[in-house]
Amino acid sequence: MTSSKAGPATAGGGWPELAAAPEAPLRAKIAEALFRRAVRPLDVRVVLPGGRWLGAGGPEAPRMYLRRPAAFFQRLGADAKIGFGEAYLVGDWTSDALAEVLTPFAERMATLIPPVLHRFRRFVDRRQPAGEANTVDGARRNIHRHYDLSNDLFATFLDETMTYSSALYGSPTEDLTTAQWRKIDGVLDYAGVREGSEVLEIGTGWGELSIRAARRGARVTSLTISEEQAALARKRIADAGLADRVDVQLRDYRLSEGRYDAVVSVEMIEAVGAEYWPAFYETIGRRLRPDGRLGLQAITMDHDRMLAAASSYTWMHKYIFPGGLIPSPESIEAGLAEHAGLKLRAAREFGQDYARTLREWRERFTQRWAEVAELGFDEVFKRMWEFYLAYSEAGFRSGYLKVRQLSFGK
Repeated sequence: MTSSKAGPATAGGGWPELAAAPEAPLRAKIAEALFRRAVRPLDVRVVLPGGRWLGAGGPEAPRMYLRRPAAFFQRLGADAKIGFGEAYLVGDWTSDALAEVLTPFAERMATLIPPVLHRFRRFVDRRQPAGEANTVDGARRNIHRHYDLSNDLFATFLDETMTYSSALYGSPTEDLTTAQWRKIDGVLDYAGVREGSEVLEIGTGWGELSIRAARRGARVTSLTISEEQAALARKRIADAGLADRVDVQLRDYRLSEGRYDAVVSVEMIEAVGAEYWPAFYETIGRRLRPDGRLGLQAITMDHDRMLAAASSYTWMHKYIFPGGLIPSPESIEAGLAEHAGLKLRAAREFGQDYARTLREWRERFTQRWAEVAELGFDEVFKRMWEFYLAYSEAGFRSGYLKVRQLSFGK
């Protein structure tokens, strides 16, 4: 059974575009040669049918099982940045240690393809579809495809705060809820939120940051373009007795109004799209009072990797987050200086905490799969979200991705 809420790929009671591997014999042969070369030094074992294996991993190394090598290399040859993940969705390959298998690939992301072949990237890399650009209408469609899947779906794997961003752990044994509150308090502190503050939140989530800001005595205007999130956030805020202090608006950040003592935004900038970062920064500058502060949490990658990824269309775009781009710290700092007149005041990085957060989410998602299935999501969706969460975890485990909290002031 499939869910009509799981986006275009699940419509029609199946996944017809995944049924057969694309026919691209020459590209499949090239993909196989490049894959064999890429895994040769990695601490993994890629196990082939019959028991032969590739890679430098010893007996205890994480294992990637190639169930259907021919189909795997066909998908990889047709589009490596999408085909690798699609091959997992349909079972061409599998693993019982998914994040551990993906981590060595993430560690060598910049060198998996020989440098001599990089000049051909513009001929083989798919560009992001024009229809997924984050215009005011496009951003609403893109957000709908992910955040409006089902509040009940997200409730199966998030903690009681319904916070869908990295936690900030205080100890190896700390529970996820406490670590999420620490993260939120860190952002609010960076923005100088206190009693009497007027706060603009860009990206409501399910309302927990607004709740904690209001409990400090602040008044909050929170913007979202997700109808599902807005409905549940308003209910949670009302249940907390704070409806008179928090105004959740279904409104794009570009259509915001007013001036505020603080602007806060947690892991929303990644969905903005590079083309619209200047508008995002300008909006923050216009909304802040002269002595106001910005508290920002953002997933980041190194600047050279951001530039390389800027126009690519990947598995993550197609299946999880259309239209986005992860920024570099340099691009954020330069953009806010140029377009908002803001200067960096403080920063902290905690990427390994995100790896741990993602691991907890994936474990919860897997453990409660029966409840997810009852919502109408199918086995391919299960593998999609397992891959998404493990792929993201590997990015943070390897250091390819990081997460930062940043404080800016005028």
